Amino acid sequence: MTTGPEVWREFAHDPRSPEFAAMRASDTDRDIVLRTLGEAYAEGRIDRDEYDERADAVHVAKTLGELPGYLDDLVPSTALTPYARVGLDARSVEEQAIAKWQKSRRDAVMGFLIPSIVCWVIWAITMYGGFPWPVFATIGSGFPLVAMTIQRKDMIESNKKRIVRKQERELRRQQRQRRRQLPPGAA
Repeated sequence: MTTGPEVWREFAHDPRSPEFAAMRASDTDRDIVLRTLGEAYAEGRIDRDEYDERADAVHVAKTLGELPGYLDDLVPSTALTPYARVGLDARSVEEQAIAKWQKSRRDAVMGFLIPSIVCWVIWAITMYGGFPWPVFATIGSGFPLVAMTIQRKDMIESNKKRIVRKQERELRRQQRQRRRQLPPGAA
């Protein structure tokens, strides 16, 4: 039975998200809604007339944004994830956040290796056998790398939040642009 919040995961694009509301609904999207309505009818949560009325409306629905209204009182509503609210899926955000962390880790590795190697080479050329002062540069440049490794989960979560905030700003910018392009008096 798919009359729980998992119904929304069956859609290729979450129809509750403002980002996808204006997209054309596919036959598959309509089938998901019709199947859910059929299950609700079979469970006795709606009567035949209401099923027919909603099913007819679903058949003529043009956009994804029209579909959630037919299920609002049948499917438990769950809050949109911050990702769906801005038109992103959680997997994409996770992948982007991990990729950003991996780039930062590569930068930290290079920030550790380059100064360490340069210092050890200088020491080997000029003072071999003397006090190994490059150990201080090696330790100092190693701290960011160690911190990055230890704080992996926190950094990825922080990256996720930044990605969502950036997308929210972009959506607001696009909405302002659209409002500016509307002719006077249109809203």
